[in-house]
Formats: sequence, C-alpha cells, structure tokens
Amino acid sequence: MSSDFKPGDTVAQQVQRIPRSGIREFFDLVQGRRDIISLGVGEPDFVTPWHIRESAIYALERGHTSYTSNLGLPKLRKAISDYVDGEFGVRYEPETQILVSVGVSEALDITLRAIINPGDEIIYHEPCYVSYAPGIALAHGVP
Repeated sequence: MSSDFKPGDTVAQQVQRIPRSGIREFFDLVQGRRDIISLGVGEPDFVTPWHIRESAIYALERGHTSYTSNLGLPKLRKAISDYVDGEFGVRYEPETQILVSVGVSEALDITLRAIINPGDEIIYHEPCYVSYAPGIALAHGVP
C-alpha cells in the first residue's frame, strides 16, 4: 500500500481532501445570533435535565471513572435491550448485539470501517447526514 504522506505532514492527505461541511460553514455564519432556532444536527435548545446531570455527578463522586467494556456498560446494554423489546417487540442480545457509543459520529465510523473494504462503492441517498460521504472515504470506500 503506497502513501503520499510525508514525515512532517500534520494531517493525512485523505483527511485534507474531504471538503468542509456546508452545515459547519452555516454554523459559523449564525454563531451568536439569538433570533435563529437550529433545526440542524440534533443539538437541543435546552439544558440537560437536572436528574440526568445529578446522576452523572453521583457516578463521578462514587468513583465510576474507569474505562468500561468496548461494547459499553453491561447494565446499560441490558436496559437498552429491555426498552427496545418493550417498545417495539424486538429482542436483541445485550452481550452480543448491542454496542453503546458516545455519539452517532463514532457509531457511524465504527460501522463503516467494519463493513467497507477498500474500493467498495457505496450508494447512499441525499440529502443525508453530513458524515456519510467523509466516513465512507475515510473507510477507503467510494461514495
């Protein structure tokens, strides 16, 4: 596998070739404006509810600050499995079929890198989530 990357380069060329997201340019334009409600990337327009923040604080105070399983906390994976089963009648095994990530971008990256082989052509619809094309390219697929 050849590479055009040279010692001293700070960012891989494959990353440099990815165009900047139009939504990010838009965010730069409207940053600080109070007369705009974002319907964009899923960022809520409210503060995280207190009971959630309180639970996080409590966990930190109890010393729950270590790495977990790569799949996520077993208790959380079981709770997700139970919720999906109760709400939708679909059962997933928490030990083998559920992975918890820190967000959609990480989950998408992990998924694409796991299923795309170099040169695979990937079809996706547009408009779409802004990370699809860059994620495919970084996984060495062809968008």
